[in-house]
Amino acid sequence: MKSEYLECGQIMRAHGIAGAMVINHLCDSYEVFEALKRVYLKTKEGYLECKVKKCTPYKTGTLITLDKIATPEEVTAIRLSYLYAKREDILKGENDYFIVDLIGLPVKDAITGEEYGVLADVINQGAQDLYQVKREGKADAYIPAIPEFVSKIALDEAIYITPIEGMLD
Repeated sequence: MKSEYLECGQIMRAHGIAGAMVINHLCDSYEVFEALKRVYLKTKEGYLECKVKKCTPYKTGTLITLDKIATPEEVTAIRLSYLYAKREDILKGENDYFIVDLIGLPVKDAITGEEYGVLADVINQGAQDLYQVKREGKADAYIPAIPEFVSKIALDEAIYITPIEGMLD
């Protein structure tokens, strides 16, 4: 079952005296994170909804102020915790996928249907993502996540690839 809440940022430290915090956003871009009007903190009782009061880029991260956090001490108490967003609140395009939904999918040849392994991780290398394919009895394979190699993603089936000669050796 797909989780309703997805990690969207990690709290790194307090900033100033009004409860602002520096976070490392985990979205594809700052703009995707900035579009969130609410985020959630995971508690023992469940997820606590927090309205985003202010969100701005800050150095290599994001500076955010939430309605439920008012002091640097409150930020320090939750430092290194994750912020979550509801799946439906995250903007994504037609051919965009959540990484958490891809992990564990079989990776198959788009032409023959041969199964190469399962997707173990998605690694961001800047220009494009790399799919790490865990293969039984062999070293992991790394497939660039570009249309030339990834033919189709079917969330209920598999990731279909078209490897070139030597890619899986």
